[in-house]
Amino acid sequence: MGLCPEAAVEDDTVPNSKRRARLLDMRRLFPVTDQTAETSVREWGLGELADAYAYPSGDTAWLRANMVSTLDGAAQHDGRSQPISNATDMRIFGTLRGIADVVVVGAETVRKEGYRPARAREAFAERRAAAGQTVAPAIAVVSASLDLDFALPLFTAPLVPTLVVTGAAAPADRVAAAEKAGAVVVVAGEGAVVEPERVAPALAERGLTRLLTEGGPRLLGQFVAAGALDELCLTVSPMLTAGDAQRIAWGSAVEVPERFALASVLEEAGFLFTRYRRT
Repeated sequence: MGLCPEAAVEDDTVPNSKRRARLLDMRRLFPVTDQTAETSVREWGLGELADAYAYPSGDTAWLRANMVSTLDGAAQHDGRSQPISNATDMRIFGTLRGIADVVVVGAETVRKEGYRPARAREAFAERRAAAGQTVAPAIAVVSASLDLDFALPLFTAPLVPTLVVTGAAAPADRVAAAEKAGAVVVVAGEGAVVEPERVAPALAERGLTRLLTEGGPRLLGQFVAAGALDELCLTVSPMLTAGDAQRIAWGSAVEVPERFALASVLEEAGFLFTRYRRT
């Protein structure tokens, strides 16, 4: 979503009594349940939020994206997505990380935002252990050139080894530098570039089937163009920005628009937290 990863982290050291006020006051609009009929908003804890965003069962790779957009389609304001987001959006951002096996990001996003390793979070520890997941999600950086700073904490100090996803013809010296830094090199393409449709299967071969991509828009555009995206978690921000801000997905257009089905809608303070799945 273009947010600083650390901005979405819940402080698990805060006592539950003090965290109560920070629970989410939301209402479910869809799918319709007995709770949907309730007219007032109610509190949502992280566990219930994780249930609402649970991945489909099974061993098949599932690639979901998480993005935010204004009413007029802007994915950012003044180069950042945080001005069009809110605290609840960032809590969902953190929850989606908390239940994923791996977070897939583009190299440009890593370079611009100084991505750091995901940390273990007490709130999701029991859930992750029961699902056989690592203590924190791995970060997978998609890069053809491997033009990355392997001295960053993302590579030198992760709880779970960082992966770099590249093509078979990636520069040999950069592959060696990645491996020397402790990164795991994953090949998802026969040539010099990464083939988007091969990213999820390549990660699934390593047991990473719950995939989350946070962008940027160029990487998401590549997944969309390749027909590789299974689910979009889109926050619709009740704001208008005008201007020429980037959309959530950028790049080559698909020949025929692909239709996704609405899976759920939550609402809080005018923000809509939607999920759309491939039909």
